Amino acid sequence: MTAQPETPEESPALETARRFAAAIPHGAAIGIEVVAAAHAWTRLRLPWRAELVGNPDRGLLHGGAITTLIDSASGLAVFLALERPPAIATLDLRIDYLRPPGPGEAVIADAECYRLTRSIAFVRVLAHHGDAARPIAHGASTFKLDSPGGPLPTSGASRP
Repeated sequence: MTAQPETPEESPALETARRFAAAIPHGAAIGIEVVAAAHAWTRLRLPWRAELVGNPDRGLLHGGAITTLIDSASGLAVFLALERPPAIATLDLRIDYLRPPGPGEAVIADAECYRLTRSIAFVRVLAHHGDAARPIAHGASTFKLDSPGGPLPTSGASRP
């Protein structure tokens, strides 16, 4: 996966990323934050919160919260790869958990849409605590383009 530069504060990619995040209520409910965005690439962050802990003895974030982060980052990378993003749907999401997340630490997901066809997008993602050379998880996913539903809203309004 190629490293991406930090996003300028008011780039078009960052605005698209913020609209995408606002349109996904579950991601907002668990606190996913947009950190950076560029063409076909994004960085999202899931802060550690006690209500997201799956292993109370060790204070580790639940795997489902990390899965949501990875899926959200992957979908956003697809949106950022397209000039006019259609509605999309996750077709396949594979996650290899490489080590447990650190207790009390936020998880960052860097996702890259590396290939587009007429109907399918391919994405790879790394989840880590700030050092991509020490990943927590690696994900690979495919997305169906132009799925039933509707495109991302063009204004700041969230999707119905």
